[in-house]
Amino acid sequence: MRPLLFAAALTLAAAPVAAQAPSPAAPAWTVDKAASRVGFRASMSGAAFEGRFNRWDARIHFDPANLRGSRVTATIDVASAATGDGARDEALPSSDWFDARRHPRAVFTSTAITASGPGRYVAQGVLSLRGVTRPVSLPFTLAISGDTARMTGSTVLDRTAFGVGQGEWRDTNTIPARVTVNVAVTARRVR
Repeated sequence: MRPLLFAAALTLAAAPVAAQAPSPAAPAWTVDKAASRVGFRASMSGAAFEGRFNRWDARIHFDPANLRGSRVTATIDVASAATGDGARDEALPSSDWFDARRHPRAVFTSTAITASGPGRYVAQGVLSLRGVTRPVSLPFTLAISGDTARMTGSTVLDRTAFGVGQGEWRDTNTIPARVTVNVAVTARRVR
């Protein structure tokens, strides 16, 4: 127990403890798909490449004044990955990579959103990808103007922790384990 909590517990030992009410949900936001993007950056044999997911959605509830009531769930159709390279794009949904037939969606669900500075936040949560669920942190910046919010965030994932890259692709010499995921979302407050 932390010293401050221990001291408070001793001071208030005789006082009745009131249950803390759950925070009400923050306002809902709708994603403007035309102005938003979920992308990734990796490299193959030392040559960097970028890609994006063409089909995805997010349920967002956010209020900077009510972070306890804020949450997000993003669902990505992994078969929609596109890099502009035909052979790579054909391979990504296969069982060696995303295994889209057995695991068609990746899902990020936030468990907490915290402030890290003016207009800066971190979404802590879990990512389920290819049948594996792991904790993930997504630092992001956010600017809200009226009923429009613009968010950008980036995190680095270890593809091997999710089993992405099987057989000869499990080796990280050709394609490194680290993959950068970039998110840019424009959303409108639901009235």
